[in-house]
Amino acid sequence: MAQKPNIYIIATGGTIAGQADSASATVGYRAGELTVEQLMASVPGLDKLANLSGEQLCNIDSKDMQEDIWLQLARHVVKEAARNNVDGIVITHGTDTMEETAWFLQLALQTEKPVVLTGAMRPATAISADGPMNLWQAVRVAADPGAQGRGVLVVMNGQIDAAEKVTKASANTLQAFRSIGSGPAGVIVNEKIFWQNYSVAQTECGNTCSDSEPTGNVKHAFSATKLYFPTENLTRLPKVRIIYGYVGGDDALFVKAALQDGAKGLVYAACGNGSVPEKLASVLQEAVVSGVPVVIATRCSGGIVVLPKEMTEKNGFIAGGSLNPQKAKILLQLTLTKTNEVKAIQAFFH
Repeated sequence: MAQKPNIYIIATGGTIAGQADSASATVGYRAGELTVEQLMASVPGLDKLANLSGEQLCNIDSKDMQEDIWLQLARHVVKEAARNNVDGIVITHGTDTMEETAWFLQLALQTEKPVVLTGAMRPATAISADGPMNLWQAVRVAADPGAQGRGVLVVMNGQIDAAEKVTKASANTLQAFRSIGSGPAGVIVNEKIFWQNYSVAQTECGNTCSDSEPTGNVKHAFSATKLYFPTENLTRLPKVRIIYGYVGGDDALFVKAALQDGAKGLVYAACGNGSVPEKLASVLQEAVVSGVPVVIATRCSGGIVVLPKEMTEKNGFIAGGSLNPQKAKILLQLTLTKTNEVKAIQAFFH
């Protein structure tokens, strides 16, 4: 009989740990009320998948997630991943900012052990609450040898998404998360895992399923070129602000306010392929000249920002590529812990 893997669960709160006064309520509930022990006990058969242990890092609504908690979380994951008796890590989290936490951890960790985030769209007290199944599937993925070397993953509603691609695309439905432009990294059907796509953390992968099905000759390895920013010695992240572009918006006002507030970097959520209004371009260029890097992302739900030479060479703007504004912000924050030189930052984004 095969030995069960050891999975460590770090709970941070969210809807998955939420409670409401009515079984039909899916809004207005109180997030982050159940403990990690209660979550584990609420899922029938969870202990059959793995030997479980865990901790309650915090118990908050993820709209209240803070960067100092990210730093704490990264340190806890690093510590647990270094233990020989831990095979994978599951993090329960609210869905509102799950994609941001996943992307931060993707950049801040260097481990081949699976790190899986999961949550829920309905509180634990709701009829047909989705949290128990999501937690079961997250543990199933974290325990799967096929998840090794794939970087940080998000598991929700039978779908496995890689941190660099996943985004919350719906405010209400159970199928709230999508990997726009690439599709999911895998899916879970019944109890079986079917891997489908590469992760940024991999050097080689095939269209395979988990160890519960024939996998063929598949290699999973942490890429030597993977972006990695150690955070163990950081007490705070550099301040970066997102400026949102829209018709009639006084963007220059917000840029100046951000700079006065001490922003070390800016992300402009542009319309379309990095379009910057003429009246704003000079203000952003002044920021670059003053030593504040400016990344141009897109407010669109998909696509890749490619800037003309005039914007990169003349204005010194940095193309955000395929990252949405909130993920571009996180990458810029972490690159600023190493450099504020524009060409070096652009290389990180490439």
